[in-house]
Amino acid sequence: MTVSSDPVTVSLDALKSGAADKFLPDAFGPNALGIIVVRDLPAKYAELRSRVLFYSSKLAALSEQQLSMLECPESNYLVGWSCGKEKLLDGKPDTLKGSYYVNCSFYVDPTLESAVVEQGEFDVDDIRGYVAGNMWPPEETLSGFQRSLKELCTFVIDTASLVAKACDRYCLATIKNYTPGYLEHIVSTSTTTKARLLHYFPPTSSDSKDNWCGEHVDHSCLTGLTSAMYIDEMNNPTQELDKSPDPDAGLYIRNRDGEIVKVAIPRDCLAFQTGEALQVVTENQFLAVPHFVKGSKVRGVCRNTLAIFCQPSLHEIVGDVDFATFAKNIVASHVIES
Repeated sequence: MTVSSDPVTVSLDALKSGAADKFLPDAFGPNALGIIVVRDLPAKYAELRSRVLFYSSKLAALSEQQLSMLECPESNYLVGWSCGKEKLLDGKPDTLKGSYYVNCSFYVDPTLESAVVEQGEFDVDDIRGYVAGNMWPPEETLSGFQRSLKELCTFVIDTASLVAKACDRYCLATIKNYTPGYLEHIVSTSTTTKARLLHYFPPTSSDSKDNWCGEHVDHSCLTGLTSAMYIDEMNNPTQELDKSPDPDAGLYIRNRDGEIVKVAIPRDCLAFQTGEALQVVTENQFLAVPHFVKGSKVRGVCRNTLAIFCQPSLHEIVGDVDFATFAKNIVASHVIES
């Protein structure tokens, strides 16, 4: 059964001032949806979001040869272009969407394109997706793409740091021996944060029942999400639709009572979901949120969005293990061996 429930929404100024802290249990707590929406963002955000999400369609429209040059098998396809390399719940390759993965270590140091790892610190096979350098299309192929995507990622992580700071203040008051500033430190200093620019391909027929993304929880601390962009690629590929022409398509969350809730993120807002690492570090005060994306049945209409997984650096401890170990089995279960 699908029920109606609006996510907690706060202003960027309230997040900065601490006025939004009191809403965190309603957003992330045991009886919450596990998502918070941040409104009243700077005007530049809307333009930047639009520019980057249109790039997602342009990227997916490149030739097979061009896309193959952006694949990175040695990263388990967790850097650069990936399509059909991950498994759906039934074990079949996921060809319903294309992903472009980026390591966001440049947030910490503009010269970095992969995670910082000391020689011999980890088994490289366990962390391929983080130590492989980013794969960028040539500037003449997608002019301005790298610059725009990095700028948007930086803005999202900046905002995630404010959400993390609010979580720290709440946890410091409610969790015994909580380390002050822990989550903000995780978000603002991580060289492991991963961006995923997504292009959900249009359905091939009007009776398609496939989910664009099966139900799962993220293993990040916080996942930043732009609102989705829907484009009628058959009739008007340069114009964003006001909304999905299929009212059932979009992001769904399974709430704490097991009910399915459809969640809409306004175009000029950002949303942040809870992940498994956050659940561990907050001792279950904030729970990871199960979610999925339901596919459109309208032919020719694609869905583009950007997700940024703000997660600890590989050496940071999550519960009783480092994040490299924490993430290893989760990542391995979703990748098809090349």
